[in-house]
Amino acid sequence: MSMIKQLRALEILDSRGRPTVQATCVLHSGYMATASVPSGASTGAAEAWELRDGNPARYRGLGCRRAVENINTTINDALKDRPFNHQHDLDGWLVALDATPNKSRLGANALLAVSISTARAVAAERGLPLYQHFADMANLPLRHIPHPTINLFSGGKHAGGQTAIQDVLIVPIAATMDEALAMTYAVYQTAAALILQKYNMRLLRADEGGLAPDFPSTEAMLQDAVDSIQAAGYVPGQQIALAVDVASSQFYADGRYQLDGRHLTSAEMIAQLMDWTQRYPVISLEDGLAEEDWANWSALRTRLTDKTLIMGDDFLCTNPTRIRRAIASEAANALLLKVNQIGTLTEANEAASLARQAGWHITVSARSGETEDNWLADLAVGWGGDHIKIGSITQSERLAKYNRLLAIEADTHLPLASYAKRQTDDGVG
Repeated sequence: MSMIKQLRALEILDSRGRPTVQATCVLHSGYMATASVPSGASTGAAEAWELRDGNPARYRGLGCRRAVENINTTINDALKDRPFNHQHDLDGWLVALDATPNKSRLGANALLAVSISTARAVAAERGLPLYQHFADMANLPLRHIPHPTINLFSGGKHAGGQTAIQDVLIVPIAATMDEALAMTYAVYQTAAALILQKYNMRLLRADEGGLAPDFPSTEAMLQDAVDSIQAAGYVPGQQIALAVDVASSQFYADGRYQLDGRHLTSAEMIAQLMDWTQRYPVISLEDGLAEEDWANWSALRTRLTDKTLIMGDDFLCTNPTRIRRAIASEAANALLLKVNQIGTLTEANEAASLARQAGWHITVSARSGETEDNWLADLAVGWGGDHIKIGSITQSERLAKYNRLLAIEADTHLPLASYAKRQTDDGVG
């Protein structure tokens, strides 16, 4: 049994220079821990509410002082000196205290900061590594290190919108995290040289560290990724595969997908996605259709499920209600799990459990606005994520999590999870 002595919070800055929330939990046992929460740029309409101050004279309205004050007063006053046995007890109190469907009263950023800092403090109190505490929370054995999907090129809201789709990622087909990162470094540096030659672009990076030249089209973005893999000495599809974050909601309007100057129907968008998977070694499509284009997600999965993971991000928002609907309608076979989309660890664990029971793949994901906190790495290992999506291999807020995965790998000797191999006989997977 644990008991909170004090909760306190601070407004800090994320990797984009925008405010976010850091919380510290002090237990009566004397153990204490601090956690910082991320923030997204490409956000789904069904995400839990990130409470911002709305004062245009300060951080253009993005300040988090209200969320911080909610932790220091309302949440602290309600939770201190209350004994609890499990994380779901604490998170249940947080949800009840907020008492809104989308965490809009106290803020999902405030609730999540308390949820994670308390989990970290309890792990210390139990004398366990955080990844083991997370595994115990989910009643799961430690199985593997999640396989990385790593940003190479970025567009959409993560960059300057020079291409409609958001990210092209590489998936090194490696045996260890150490090997995967070394392979990624080779491709990334080769890609940097390629875009300097082709686009006369120096090394400028998007929010998550991906390279973001002025691609003339989505097709060029994909082909440049393949060319970079080959130039680095690897075989596309056999040694390094691709994943694509389409983020279709960002270019969907009036029932059409505005892609490379074309106005595509849902059926035409599905045909375009199929074409990409046939000509490029793509093992995962994230948000291939818009988040409310429910009528066509099942068709997308039916057409592509034998080759490619059909993953929901904005489509599912780590929301158990939406996940249940997607399972029932066979609309996806993979979940992008972002804890701050739902607001507490317990609710995120419910989302992961639903996906796991349905036989889906789970990718545990960072956000575009991150901090140097590394709890995500422990969460991905503890909850048995099949993949992890952190960003590129640059920038300290990304590297903190990769370095934590390397440390966990060295400590546990867990194998790297198998990647989502394409079920094809065309030689690309």
